This record gives sequence, structure tokens and C-alpha cells, in this order.
Amino acid sequence: MDAAKAIALAAGHPGEVLDFAHGGARYKEIRADAISPLIAVPTTSGTGSEMGYAAVITDEAANAKRIFYHADLLPAAVICDPELVTGLPADLTAWTGMDAAVHCLEAYCARMFHPMCDGIAAEGLRLIRQWLPRAVRDGGNIEARGQMMAAAAMGAVAFNKGLGAVHAISHAIGARFDSHHGLTNAVVLPYVLAFNRPAIESRLEPLAAYMGLVRRGFDGIMDWTLSTRTVFSIPHSVAELGVTEADLDALAECAAADVTARENPVPVDAAALRDILRNAMTGRIE
Repeated sequence: MDAAKAIALAAGHPGEVLDFAHGGARYKEIRADAISPLIAVPTTSGTGSEMGYAAVITDEAANAKRIFYHADLLPAAVICDPELVTGLPADLTAWTGMDAAVHCLEAYCARMFHPMCDGIAAEGLRLIRQWLPRAVRDGGNIEARGQMMAAAAMGAVAFNKGLGAVHAISHAIGARFDSHHGLTNAVVLPYVLAFNRPAIESRLEPLAAYMGLVRRGFDGIMDWTLSTRTVFSIPHSVAELGVTEADLDALAECAAADVTARENPVPVDAAALRDILRNAMTGRIE
């Protein structure tokens, strides 16, 4: 769907399409009347791109991901049919589902004040906790597939509020190592949660209760994150995605330049992001 958005933009905007990405040379020259109309038909339940006006495209020359924004990149129509997701393999179901979970959780924690997005994010997480394990266990469970399709769409609506360091780091790693975005988000999530704890701890108390977690507050959310990753056989460290000590500086600089970093609940720069990355590489949650 993101590729389709970039194509819809490029069709009416001659030149290098990456010039129209956020911060690009022609970012402010996008014309609404030159964007082809879009109809979105999601075949996974994770990105929520069908509900958004942004697209993420890899700039292979720069080993970075570029983000396109325009109101008219929002699809004119969306067809969410859970029958189209029933054949998705269990690992991709888990990884895309965790992408939706991170969208909801990062949006809920983002700095901007937006209580409506907070409510949507909380309900999305409740649905994911209840239905993602069922969708992974039985891909033919149409109710689980439908609920996860709704949760993915809700995550994309919620992140209009903002995202954070999980996505900034995941974009940097994904662009350099071609790792699956949802999987990378799931690997990075607990390390960013730990870093953000001073700013989000009080906010996670009602969220954990709404999700129905036995353990409440920050620790309940962290326990759920780690246990869910274990159930889905998600790696514990980014080293398992190929990241080495030699990569940390470049990844941190790339993550710091990513637009998603700016709404992180604790302000981050390249040095802070390098510290998070180092913990994520060594598997140390602190």
C-alpha cells in the first residue's frame, strides 16, 4: 500500500520521487490534483496504511527510510475483508500484529495531547491482546482475523498523534538490514519502554487495567510485551537481526534524523538512541 501511494504521487509529479519525501528538495511542491486516487485493500493486519496519509519508502542509496505525507495520500476507499488475510503464515501474522501493537502503544505514550487517539490506541491494544494469539494459532479463525484487521486500522488512526523511538530505530535497522518492520519493532520495543519509563509510568496504569493485565502499570505492560515476544519466538536482541557494535553510530544518527523520533515521550538525540541500541544489541533491559 505504501508503494501504491508513492506510485500515485509519482504519476503526476515528474522527477525523482524521493525528492517529495519529508525534508526532500521538493517536499513542499506536492499538488493534490496530481495525486492519483487510491483504493486500499490490506492483506495483512499490521501497518494500517489503509487508514493513513503517509507512506514509508526505503532510500536504498542512503540506507534510510523516507516518509511521504499528504492528505490526498489517504485512500478514497478501503476494503477490509478478513477473508483476504486467512492465508497469511503464522510468523507474518505475529510480526504484523506486533506492528499494530507498537503503533497503538507508541501512540498512547507519545508526547502530543490527543485523548481521542489515546482511547483508540487503548482499545486497539485490548483487541490485540485478546485476538492476536488466536489468529497466530489458527489462521482460518475469521473472527480473530476480523478483530485484528480492526485493531491494525485503529493503530494507524491512533498514530496520527505521533510515534517515537521504537519506530525511529526500527526504520534505521530495517533500511540497513532489510529486516521485517513489525518484527524489528517487537525486538526494539522493551528497550524503548525501559528508557521512557520515567515519562510514561503513570500513564500505563490505566492502560494495563483496560487491557485486563493481571499485573498493573508499567511492569504489567513490560511483562506482557516480553511474554508475547516469547510466545511468538521473536528474537530478544537486535544482534539477532545482524546489528553489530560497528553499526551503532550510523544507526543512531539515522534514527535521530527520523521524523518519528520527535514525539518520543523522553526527548532523544543520537547519543540517547545509541544507548538504547546498545542495550537492544546486548539484550539488557534497564
